[in-house]
Amino acid sequence: MLKNHWKELQNGSDIRGVAIEGLEGQEVNLTDDVVERLGAAFGAWLSEKSNKAPNELRVSIGTDSRLSASRIKDAAIRGLNLVGIEVFDCGMASTPAMFMTTVTPGYEYDGAIMVTASHLPFNRNGLKFFTREGGLESKDITDILLKAQNKDFAAAQTKGSVSAVDFISVYAKGLVDKVRREVNNPNNYDEPLEGFKIVVDAGNGAGGFYVDKVLVPLGADTTGSQFLDPDGTFPNHQPNPVDKEAMDAIVKAVKENKADFGIIFDADVDRAGAVDRNGKEINRNRLVALMAAIVLEKHPGTTIVTDSITSTGLKTFIEEELGGIHHRFKRGYKNVINEAIRLNKEGQECHLAIETSGHGALKENYFLDDGAYLITTILIKMARMKIYENKDIDSLIQNLAEPAEAKEFRMNLLVEDYGEYGQAILKDLETYAQQSKGWQIAPDNYEGIRVSFDAENGDGWFLLRMSLHDPLMPLNIESNTSGGVREIASKLLPFLNKYEELDVSPLRNYLNEV
Repeated sequence: MLKNHWKELQNGSDIRGVAIEGLEGQEVNLTDDVVERLGAAFGAWLSEKSNKAPNELRVSIGTDSRLSASRIKDAAIRGLNLVGIEVFDCGMASTPAMFMTTVTPGYEYDGAIMVTASHLPFNRNGLKFFTREGGLESKDITDILLKAQNKDFAAAQTKGSVSAVDFISVYAKGLVDKVRREVNNPNNYDEPLEGFKIVVDAGNGAGGFYVDKVLVPLGADTTGSQFLDPDGTFPNHQPNPVDKEAMDAIVKAVKENKADFGIIFDADVDRAGAVDRNGKEINRNRLVALMAAIVLEKHPGTTIVTDSITSTGLKTFIEEELGGIHHRFKRGYKNVINEAIRLNKEGQECHLAIETSGHGALKENYFLDDGAYLITTILIKMARMKIYENKDIDSLIQNLAEPAEAKEFRMNLLVEDYGEYGQAILKDLETYAQQSKGWQIAPDNYEGIRVSFDAENGDGWFLLRMSLHDPLMPLNIESNTSGGVREIASKLLPFLNKYEELDVSPLRNYLNEV
């Protein structure tokens, strides 16, 4: 069994912890010793899974721009070398690029590690692990943590080696080649993005490479791109495509530079968002809709798997406008991706798994959630539409019906056994909804309780669910009419008020303010 100080390092299918002092009450738990043991434990785990001796294994490692990146990377390398593994140091890279080191011809490493904590604050860091089959599952992370905790690995007689590899250039060239090949510009094959002004906001994470290594070779004008320099203090805004301040920054850049398209990445480039030529966000439901339109043109009738908080308008757009199947599943990028893989195995064709957070994975790309690949797919379509149809990319989603209002309320659970308490609330709510006039429980819901209301009762829906990792219950409410969120919230508050260990103050405060 994992002890608490090891257990707290697990964040679903990743490892995350405090790597730098500086915030009160947050002690460093990703120490050199801990990370060395994690590196050695991953090596031992990988040896068992692959049926290879550690000295036969090759593992790559890369980082994003975090202040603790070099220290964490070096400690992990020491652990890998301790058990005899040959390590390839890729320096600054993206999370998707690190997976690609395991499948790219000429590299094909046995495993890969990315040192990142995505969009979390500067003092955090973590580790993401890959094999050629993809990212690890939660159970695998637990097994690695147990090995690290118990020092269940053996030092090799001959330590492993380490050498440097510029893999991000290899990865970027693959994207460039893909754009040239698929746009197939009859007048300018090598620079199919010539004439487009495209601005990028990397949020001072690892995504700055996309400008000089992808867009510039393709002929795009990238004037106005911002925050490309890696800086682990994230001085301009959090590198998070769904953060309002971050999206406001890229919207402003698009408008000021009169750009045709704007791109924003998170710190490790496994997520992305975009902005159209009019300065309108292509984010959340709009990003899902755009990718669905592109994928369904290639694969008519295919299933699109999304997370649970997508809008009613998106479902209508995918199914009635595009002729696809919308499979709304659970929150969590691994949940969405694994569901898409499961559906394909069972014979239901699915080519896209995408979360409203900006995680998007395509079947054609190993179902890897890759922000750069996602954006590259959009740019290919944008270029082809301009060349062959003289249309703009935003026209693909002009018929998407969007809600008039949308709010999320995050309500803390104030009890130690919060999981059981939260599930009891959901069970009671299901019974309550069944007995309430005008409340329609969604029949295709896989997470929490989703209830719809007709035009006379708020014209929208709510979803109450358990957080994936934290002691809280997120409540999402959307409405197609102004004032509808307030009406739906007012219907729900009397029920939630009965639970003393649920902090409903965010919902109550909203109703008092509106």
